[in-house]
Amino acid sequence: MARKRIVAVLATAIAGAGASALVVAGSAAGSAPHRSPDHRSDHQRQVRSDNGPDAATATPIKHLVVIFQENVSFDHYFGTYPNATNPSGEPAFTAAPGTPTVNGLQGALLGANPNLANPQRLDRSQPLTCDQNHGYTAEQKAFDMGAMDAFIQNTDVESCKSPDISLPNLVMDYYDGNTVTGLWNYAQHFAMSDNSFNDSFGPSTPGAENVISGQTYGAICGPSFATINDSPCTAAPGSAAPTPGSPVQLGPSTPGTDYSDADPNLDICSATEDHNTAATTIEMGGENIGDLLDKAGVTWGWFQGGFASPGYVPGDPGSDNLSQVCTGTHQNVGGATVNDYIPHHEPFQYYPSTANPTHLPPTSIAMVGQQDQANHQYDIRDFWAAAENGDLPEVSYLKAPAYQDGHAGYSDPLDEQQFLVQTINKLELLPTWGSTAVVILYDDSDGWYDHAMAPIFDQSQSSIDALTGAGLCGSNPKKVPTTSTGTLEQGRCGPGTRQPLLVISPFARRNFVDNTLTTQASVVKFIEDNWLGGQRLGNGSTDALTGSLNNMFDFTQPEGRFGGTLFLDPSTGEPMFGGRHGDR
Repeated sequence: MARKRIVAVLATAIAGAGASALVVAGSAAGSAPHRSPDHRSDHQRQVRSDNGPDAATATPIKHLVVIFQENVSFDHYFGTYPNATNPSGEPAFTAAPGTPTVNGLQGALLGANPNLANPQRLDRSQPLTCDQNHGYTAEQKAFDMGAMDAFIQNTDVESCKSPDISLPNLVMDYYDGNTVTGLWNYAQHFAMSDNSFNDSFGPSTPGAENVISGQTYGAICGPSFATINDSPCTAAPGSAAPTPGSPVQLGPSTPGTDYSDADPNLDICSATEDHNTAATTIEMGGENIGDLLDKAGVTWGWFQGGFASPGYVPGDPGSDNLSQVCTGTHQNVGGATVNDYIPHHEPFQYYPSTANPTHLPPTSIAMVGQQDQANHQYDIRDFWAAAENGDLPEVSYLKAPAYQDGHAGYSDPLDEQQFLVQTINKLELLPTWGSTAVVILYDDSDGWYDHAMAPIFDQSQSSIDALTGAGLCGSNPKKVPTTSTGTLEQGRCGPGTRQPLLVISPFARRNFVDNTLTTQASVVKFIEDNWLGGQRLGNGSTDALTGSLNNMFDFTQPEGRFGGTLFLDPSTGEPMFGGRHGDR
């Protein structure tokens, strides 16, 4: 099919997608991005030029887009892959001949599971479910010293409000390719891992910190319900000034480890949206991947739904009403109204060097990815404005508005599919697609059952540990990660739970399941290896230990510059044009 025809059909599909299309359109309702003058200095223009298609990278990938979703275990979405039930009236999935199997739910795991109940299929008509218990200690107890048989006793939650539903032993249950159809089709046509894990046990905030630093140690201050070995913060949320280029070094001033959810101290919305005081927020020290990219002059950004005010128009800073940032909402598939922005899902806001405390917009579209008042933290509308303006950053983290992030309790796989498919469809139409890689992964498992356990390479012996006994995640103090000066980093037991990870790119292996042991920090490692000459963050970061994503690529294939696309229907997740385009 001609490219013009593909573009026309996709435009119709996006336009018919309702409010969620605004995310893809990259503009406020009824508004187009404002084309402001290019106020970059000659040096900044040269940085953008030097980091263009011919910039030096270790692989042909010049643009990495990390789509960081919420709260799904591997078995919850891919347990029966590639075999779907295919009931009448639901999108069907039939695996191609030669599709590899995964380490999933087979045989006794489905019919004689060691837990108190067997896993049951959740139907497409049941997308909204209760949020499960995904605490650091609860997940370790569910693992039961590796027996993987205590999920119902420790992470099962069956009490929630409509429109979410509950079922007996819900934590054990899973979706198949008739609900998460889009993800199964991406796995069918590109590359997926069945051996990728959290860097540590626990919920969203630790997972978010790991995907940008491979590290949850270094808390400057934080509450006892979310950090250990720490003291409460005293500065009002969002009141401290950012310190770009000057990260707080790990040492006596950074004694704590974050093991649970608490909002960032360097985010005004921690107070205005979530009504936190200083004492219930966290501030982190140490370096993250943004600090390294800044030093190297690599363009980058974190783009999150709802970061700006609802009326913000990219390229027009004056349109962003700073008194209304983080107030945008959407309705999920069940009709519940959900705030778009969740502060504790934005990891760079925990670090003074990379925070944008008052949510200042970029000074122009051309400055997206560069250093200015936004400090690399943006609304997701800025991503699309930059992409359409020819200013796609080299490294981009995307966070969906909350109703589309997949988190049980307020989101669901159908709303999530709309975001994933619309995002990838549009990325595939950009001139940069031939040198782009998209990585889809998750911040935590939500406590959903998964039968696989990774070898523990970060042990911990603290009051919050329970994996191998009370107060224990392993018993060898020498296996506890340390800073460069030898300080023990307790509270980082991991790897933790297994979650999906997919690579979508013209260079991704086709219909491929990777068994390399990877974690969230594998994203950090890929960035370091591709753009930074293999530099590591150090100080106990798991970027040095985790596996590489490179086995999911085939950089010898000529397809990379010329095609390798798969356009899906956002509603059904099924291929729109008969399959993948640009095949070898």
